[in-house]
Amino acid sequence: MLEKIRQLENRYNELEARLENGEIYSAPAAYTKCAREMKELEPIVTAYREYAGCCSDMGEAEALMSDAEYRELALEEYDRAKKRRDELEDEIRILLLPRDPNDEKNVIMEIRGGVGGEESSLFAYDLFRMYSMYAEKKGWKIDVVNVNETELGGIKEISFVIEGAGAYSRLKFEAGGHRVQRVPETESGGRIHTSAATVAVLPETGEVEFSINPADLKIDTFRSSGAGGQHVNKTESAIRITHIPTGVVVECQDERSQYKNKDRAMSILRSKLYEAEQAKQNAAIAAERKSQVGSGDRSERIRTYNFPQNRVTDHRLTGDVRNFNIAGIINGDLDALIDALVTAAQAEKLKKQAENANEN
Repeated sequence: MLEKIRQLENRYNELEARLENGEIYSAPAAYTKCAREMKELEPIVTAYREYAGCCSDMGEAEALMSDAEYRELALEEYDRAKKRRDELEDEIRILLLPRDPNDEKNVIMEIRGGVGGEESSLFAYDLFRMYSMYAEKKGWKIDVVNVNETELGGIKEISFVIEGAGAYSRLKFEAGGHRVQRVPETESGGRIHTSAATVAVLPETGEVEFSINPADLKIDTFRSSGAGGQHVNKTESAIRITHIPTGVVVECQDERSQYKNKDRAMSILRSKLYEAEQAKQNAAIAAERKSQVGSGDRSERIRTYNFPQNRVTDHRLTGDVRNFNIAGIINGDLDALIDALVTAAQAEKLKKQAENANEN
């Protein structure tokens, strides 16, 4: 492990020298690539240099232990440096894990009401509000692409894009079935109902990554519409694009400009088709995608929002870390929950890495 990190540090030093040289600034593309690679390497190099410093401190403290006058002080310094070195070793193992190449991309999210009638549509709205508030806290931009609202303020389905650094790395864990247990506003008898909604999460794919044959597309225009007269547009600016070979349909009616709607719809279509292509090439991805969304049935869930008990339970986590305060979560305070999911995912990767090392 340490030899691999030394090689990464050497590479970091090479990139740093290129930037200090100054000639690279005359080639914007080369500069951008160099700066991006340095940014990716910096956390590992910084941790390794602190690790090396701790090892040096341990060696110096050990040398002083033979002197009775400094022995107690040297022992304290040795223990402090060793504790920090061990912590850094764990951090470095995590930093060396293979990164998801989509982590820095923008996110396309889709929420659909599942089982539970109008209450599931109201829950779908609550989920959209939750993600909107989280995006605002993170300084990300949210852009609604298409929404099908109900008369009571719920959402049958909604598609939206969240733009921001690292958006996919945080929100990819939200994909799956979400279940709510609460007394609906429409319930006069005070009975607790169980409803469900599904969330799909896709990384936004650029045109360079996946191209589409224009001959495979059927493009229709129509007038924007919404419940209660919202978003009504007298011109046919809304766009519906059908990918004929696969039957995938994408609609965009949020923008007033037909051209903007078409660009956004194409971006979402490209991301959906790219993911489908990746799934064909990787059976594991296909299985994961199926488990993410499921049918919207109450039993297929990654998380339960239990209002009477004032808690949110993520069923992928274990022990005390699986329960969270519902008021914070529903108002967009998702970092603690997502951090727990990130930690669990890293632990699983480390476990598999150790198992593979033992096999070899």
